[in-house]
Amino acid sequence: MRAVVDLTRCQGYGQCAFLAPDVFWMHGEEALMYDTDPDDAQRERVLQAAAACPVQAIHIDRMATQHRTRDPELAHPTTVGDEEFKRGGRIVIVGASLAGGRAAGVLRRDGFAGTLTLIGDEPYPPYDRPPLSKQVLMGKVAPQRTVLPRLREIDVEWLAGTPATRLDIAAKQVVLADGRQIGFDKVLIATGARARPWPRPDEAALDGVHVLRTLEDADRMRQRLTAGVNRVLVIGAGFTGSEVASVCLDLGLPVTVVEAGPAPLIGALGKVIGQIAADMQRAAGVDLRCDVTVSALEGDANGRLTGARLSDGSTVEADMAVVALGAVRNVEWLEGSGLAAGPWGVAADAGCRAVDINGLVTDDVFVAGDIARFPHPVFHYEFMSLEHWGNAVAQAEVAAHNMISDQAHRWPHLSLPVFWSNQFGTNIKSVGVPSIADEVVITQGSVEERRFVAVYGYRGRITAAVTFDQAMWLDFYRSQIEQAAPFPPDFRMVGGPDQLRPVPAEVRQRIAAAQGATVVVTGHDPAERRASFVRPPQ
Repeated sequence: MRAVVDLTRCQGYGQCAFLAPDVFWMHGEEALMYDTDPDDAQRERVLQAAAACPVQAIHIDRMATQHRTRDPELAHPTTVGDEEFKRGGRIVIVGASLAGGRAAGVLRRDGFAGTLTLIGDEPYPPYDRPPLSKQVLMGKVAPQRTVLPRLREIDVEWLAGTPATRLDIAAKQVVLADGRQIGFDKVLIATGARARPWPRPDEAALDGVHVLRTLEDADRMRQRLTAGVNRVLVIGAGFTGSEVASVCLDLGLPVTVVEAGPAPLIGALGKVIGQIAADMQRAAGVDLRCDVTVSALEGDANGRLTGARLSDGSTVEADMAVVALGAVRNVEWLEGSGLAAGPWGVAADAGCRAVDINGLVTDDVFVAGDIARFPHPVFHYEFMSLEHWGNAVAQAEVAAHNMISDQAHRWPHLSLPVFWSNQFGTNIKSVGVPSIADEVVITQGSVEERRFVAVYGYRGRITAAVTFDQAMWLDFYRSQIEQAAPFPPDFRMVGGPDQLRPVPAEVRQRIAAAQGATVVVTGHDPAERRASFVRPPQ
């Protein structure tokens, strides 16, 4: 059996851990971990746990959708062309990811009976990535047991281990690395992102240097940890780096974290909350070094990692290093396609339709998941790319719906971003976009106890909320963001201070995805004016 917990919904009540303790367990007060592939002997207990979940976040042998299924009484009128496409059209999904797999399931659920092809560069069916940095590294779950449920039951032509190398929009073909050309009527781009490697290839090749993004990455890291490690060096204190550091401490391994910024998690949560995370890491035993970078990784004569030199002149001894410097979006195969694709991802509208290089919306090319860069109306129509589990699921569902709907009945992707992280026995959750803020205030709980709610505001409106072991409040703050509620909040909350004291959020200055001129425009008549990319000097 397969178990999936939608941790965007889970509020850490722990009912499942009482009813099926061999499958679900709490890591700290609210951080839930679980076996993604429990033995069938546990089925009855797991079903009881799923039924008892107050927020219905546990799914067994399936993945429930976040958006409403098109109920028969709400179904919109369809044209002859719509019905013909649903019966005999060709849809290709490039990217056998969470987003790609979810989109395939929604297309079949909503009546698409044509040819459906799923192209993936990995040899595995879509799998769940969050457990890789938690349960898999801890040795609680084997990497191969993170495969998502039900894809095998979807009628789909699955081309595994066959990367796409080119998209020909004019000919409506996806070209594969082996030379095959896969025709389509509509295509969904869901190629996601990959881990950013260490920039010096000779140092990156040292035995003991790892990144964490794929199932194989997690498998290699787990084997390394099992074989015996003296000290781990984590480069980068974002969510992945912090979670890896947490696991290392749980395994009894000394760990040093090197962060270029003044605090962990600063890119996502800002300096104020980042400093709280820094105190949490140091209290747990992490050798945390901020405002410093790794100048070089060093190895011995046999090519094994021995440590690192830092920008402040100090050194760190380590026989394992985890490079956690963010992600690189997989857009290289789209070069020459005519789409607005670059380091920022693939530009799309709020309905997941891709935008071409001239800024025009395409009709037959859609985008979803980590690779999509789209305008969010709630956040001033700012274009954003979100590497969140919940965003990949919700955006894939919107894209799938819109691929088989006419213009008048398409959905906008308006789901608020939600993400979570389990680290150092604490469940950190967020709704909204904390990086779009000028102030932050603690509305409930205690920072000293690291059980609190922080609310972010921008120009007098609530834009985000972050909780440390207080996840039950997120749904309330979600509604406040959607209603453009005023900031600071003008209501009293359980466990709140007598007086709210907003302080500057100290988020990083948002840097535009492209600085300076990135295209040249040619032609004079509107019919012939065109844009083309300008490559930056090397």
